Amino acid sequence: MEKSRPPRLSVPRAVLFDAYGTLFDVYSVGLLAEQLFPTQGQALAALWRDKQIEYTRLVTTSNDGAHYQPFWDLTQAGLRYACKRLKLELTPEAEQRLMNQYRHLSAFPENREVLQALRQRGIVTGILSNGDPQMLGIAIRSAGLDGLLDHVISVDSVRKYKTHPAAYALGEQATGLRASDIVFVSSNSWDALAATWFGYQTLWVNRYQLPFEELQTQPSRIGQTLTDVLAFFQNDR
Repeated sequence: MEKSRPPRLSVPRAVLFDAYGTLFDVYSVGLLAEQLFPTQGQALAALWRDKQIEYTRLVTTSNDGAHYQPFWDLTQAGLRYACKRLKLELTPEAEQRLMNQYRHLSAFPENREVLQALRQRGIVTGILSNGDPQMLGIAIRSAGLDGLLDHVISVDSVRKYKTHPAAYALGEQATGLRASDIVFVSSNSWDALAATWFGYQTLWVNRYQLPFEELQTQPSRIGQTLTDVLAFFQNDR
């Protein structure tokens, strides 16, 4: 049975991007991890990311967010757990190096070109991220994206991580637009799904040729790179 798709919507007036995994490659830390822990770098990067996201959900859903911690702290906790799980000795020096690398994740190569193209069209752009403000500021500067984003929105202001509706509502509040007039772009399928449920037009950037979530809802579009967001603005849409 074919899954349901959102109805054809009007041309968007803004584009909001997820940060980690979408603009910044969370698995690029695997290169340094491999130097520190030969043969275990890829496994560490993957488990670290999974635990980081698991912790965001845990602190959001438990006791109505009473156990909230900033994304940086959850990232550090996820690293420590992953190393214990893989039986890797995480020295203070190694931890500092890996965490510093997370501040300066590699950016995907098409980022600047896509953001410039959107600005040339007069489209409002921004980030809507789990990352705390300091993390996002460093990542944006490190990637050379200063001046290309109208909004940098952190869920830290509501102390609830995605996929909580309060996190997605920040996009409407920052832009003054309805969710249906905004495209939300994410490489994380769970994020694209929840944003679709919230009411955004959505692009899932499927960089790794993975299946989408099996919950009877599809994103507005599926692409392979951020460049595919420009399809929302084609005249024949």
